[in-house]
Amino acid sequence: MYTIGQLVKQFELSRSTLLYYDKIGLLQPSARSAANYRLYTKDDLQRMSQIFLYKEAGLSLEVIAQILDEQSNQPTAILEQRLNQLNTEISQLRQQQQLIIELLGKESLLRTSRVMDKAQWVAILKASGMDEQAMKQWHIEFERGLPEAHQDFLESLGIGQDEIGKIRGWARLE
Repeated sequence: MYTIGQLVKQFELSRSTLLYYDKIGLLQPSARSAANYRLYTKDDLQRMSQIFLYKEAGLSLEVIAQILDEQSNQPTAILEQRLNQLNTEISQLRQQQQLIIELLGKESLLRTSRVMDKAQWVAILKASGMDEQAMKQWHIEFERGLPEAHQDFLESLGIGQDEIGKIRGWARLE
């Protein structure tokens, strides 16, 4: 059996967090000591590990409870939904990042930021020996193998949706 203090140390949580989890039914102790202290079993510890992992993935406590309390214990649909949310947020952040760079109007910022634009990417590909046909083939293979990742990558270069549509369109036709 584990005490609340042991869980606090192991998961680096506050005591009030564990008390809150108990209050909302997310993690209730399996037993009480003679002095009425909360006691947790290995199963409780395993549940806390799952809670911790799902919280790290950005899931809400309500969603975590839903996953853990389902009979099938198949979180696939919920995790796929979270992944889609993250992809949308990342895309929006990329757009904001590109806008801020444009607003700042500093070329030097592009060299010190963690952003690459289309011109820089093309220069790297050319410097590595790729000609136009090889770059086209690269897009075709990227689109064929990982179409959504291809979209994300093109967006990360600050390429507009019209041009992305054209690139992905001819890449699909090949």
